[in-house]
Amino acid sequence: MASITIRNLDESIKATLRLQAAQHGWSMEQEAREILRRSLLPAENASGFAQRIHQRFAALTGPEQDALPIPARQATRSAPELGS
Repeated sequence: MASITIRNLDESIKATLRLQAAQHGWSMEQEAREILRRSLLPAENASGFAQRIHQRFAALTGPEQDALPIPARQATRSAPELGS
């Protein structure tokens, strides 16, 4: 594994990192690794856009589905005549 050194880090950021690491029960170094991992690697259980929409509306079955009436289709109008 690689290691990095972060220079010129504000004291307030360092203090916040230290407190956050203590809350999680690990070192500042581990906390920094976790922050970098969460922000740079894709989420393992991230669902796609279509899946999220499906999950949001999956509960709309039965009577709730009938609450949203679907209007009857109308005949399409004829295309305009261009030219003489």
